[in-house]
Formats: sequence, structure tokens, C-alpha cells
Amino acid sequence: MSTDARPARRPVPAWVWGVAGVAGIVALWWVLAATVLSCLGPNCAQPIPTPAQVLAETVQRGWSFFAPQFGVTLAEAGLGYLWGNGLALVFAALVLVVPRLEGLVMQLATITYCLPIVAIGMVLIVMLPIPQAGHPSLTSVILAALSVFFTTVVGSLLGLKAADRSALDVVTVYGGSRFTQLRKVRLIAALPAILNALQIAVPAAFLGAVLGEFFGKVQAGVGRAMMIAQVDFNPPLVWALAILSGLVALVGYWIVGLVARAAAPWSKGA
Repeated sequence: MSTDARPARRPVPAWVWGVAGVAGIVALWWVLAATVLSCLGPNCAQPIPTPAQVLAETVQRGWSFFAPQFGVTLAEAGLGYLWGNGLALVFAALVLVVPRLEGLVMQLATITYCLPIVAIGMVLIVMLPIPQAGHPSLTSVILAALSVFFTTVVGSLLGLKAADRSALDVVTVYGGSRFTQLRKVRLIAALPAILNALQIAVPAAFLGAVLGEFFGKVQAGVGRAMMIAQVDFNPPLVWALAILSGLVALVGYWIVGLVARAAAPWSKGA
């Protein structure tokens, strides 16, 4: 009688695959930027810098340059995130209390999603005043709010409707109203879906804020810094701003994910 004495293979942690994937992307980017894409066009321009050039530009500009730009954009994205998600949650709860409003709310959410955000931005930039230096742009705040409204409305409604029917019947038998069902049963059942929608809304709000800055009438912000870098043909700065924007959005997404895991641990099997 023989037994297999080989030790069981341990699964590779997910973070290892993540680090390997990032390293592979950076290596491929470096090789292409230094060879095939190092000279394009009649003037032999280099529109795609190497990672070393981007890092050098980031270090050279330093905190004093990036902090004011990202500070304004984060303020715009934060205000838009709060307003857009707050209104979305209010409308979703209102539908549960007054079911006849569901069609109207869904139409409103669909309209905000289908309307070209560029067209809305052009209208807003004409209507709204120029913000003071260092202050958030109202155009960016509104676009950030519109960017998150649809996702949060749909996610919240799906979560609120996923409540256990027997638990709702118990509330009804004891004389509870629709508002009591919403407060005692639906909110708890919908919490994972709502938190997931709020997590997805983080990068969407940041993108809406940056896009709003591209329309002008701003004194600072990531979008304005990108436009200036494009005009000056400074690819390393453009790439530095783009990569830092992605990292900021990723950190916000990760933070909201931690809050979601702490607030609704049962959604992750804990």
C-alpha cells in the first residue's frame, strides 16, 4: 500500500498575480516606447514617453505642482459624488414608498445616462459663472453628479427589491407601513448592492470632474493641467497626470470597498 507523500500545492496569492501583471505592462510599455514608438511623424516626435521619463517629470514637478491640481479636482469629484449618490438614494427610497413613481424615476435616470455628457458640459459652461481661483468648478461638480446618478439609482433599486418576501410580510402583519419595511428590512437586504454601486461611482465621479475641467473656466485642476501639457507638447507630464489620476481613483475605489466590507461583511461570506 503506497501513499502519495507529495505536499499539496499552495495557491498563488492574488496580489502576486497583480504585481506580475503590472510589472509585465510596465515592461511592455518601456520596450515599445524605447523602440517602435520612440520616433513618430515627420518631426520624429515621441508621443509615448518611457516610464523613466514619466517618473522623472513627476519628481521634477513635485508635490507643489500636483497637490493644487488634484486638490481642486478631488473637491469637485467629492461634491458631485455626494450630491449624485445622495439624490439617487433618495429617489430609490421614494420609489419603494410610492411605487407609482418608479417609471418616472427610471426615465429620469435613463435620460441623465443617455444624454451626451459633452453636450451637457457645453451648456453648463455657458450658463454658470467662472469659479474663483482654487475653488471647485460648478460645471465639474454637476458632471460628476450626473456620472454617478444612473448607476446608483439602478443598483439601489435592485438591492431594495431583493428583500425577502416573508420578512416583508411579517412587517405587514404587525401593522408596519411601506416606510417601516424600507427601514427594517429593505435597507439591510440592499446594503451590499448599494455599497457596490457607491464603490463603482468613485472613479466615475472623478472622471466626470476631470471632464468638466476640459471645458475651461477653471483656474486649476487636473483637466486644465492636462490641456496645458498638451498645448506645450509635454507627453511625460500628460502621462504623469493620467497615471496619477488612475491611482487616485483606484485608491478611492479601494477605500469605499473597505468600508463596504466592514459595513456588510455578510456580502463577502464573512
